[in-house]
Amino acid sequence: MDISLPPMRVWILRMLGATIGKDVVILHALFVNAYHYGYKTLHVGNRCFIGDDVLLDLRGGITLEDDVTVSARTCVLTHMNVGYKTHPLQYLYPTKEAQVVCERGSYIGANVTILSGVVIGKKSVVGAGAVITKYVKEKTVVAGVPGRVIKNLK
Repeated sequence: MDISLPPMRVWILRMLGATIGKDVVILHALFVNAYHYGYKTLHVGNRCFIGDDVLLDLRGGITLEDDVTVSARTCVLTHMNVGYKTHPLQYLYPTKEAQVVCERGSYIGANVTILSGVVIGKKSVVGAGAVITKYVKEKTVVAGVPGRVIKNLK
């Protein structure tokens, strides 16, 4: 029996401090950088789905509102850090962290990369393989590298 079944995973994340709603499915996701602030930076609404091999960087915080789908192999990054404090590039690229929010009803396709500080608007679709570097407006479809608006939804 696989003790990492989705209901057990949800229960464990709640016990670690994450806020997770009802009817949530979390498959084999990887949570990184929890050592900074713990799992309290993870907020998942009701009826969300997080697919296999999704990487969630908890440092800057992640909020998935109700009815959000994050497909397989998506990478959600909430911070940028070139390395240790004395790294020669630290003065040019100081550490930054910012929350990522996927608003209600948004859908993230497979193998997407979402960078820190991004908000995915309500009922928006992010196409497979896209790299999202900035705000995605409500009810839009974005795709490509970097992500560009393909069409607006009604």
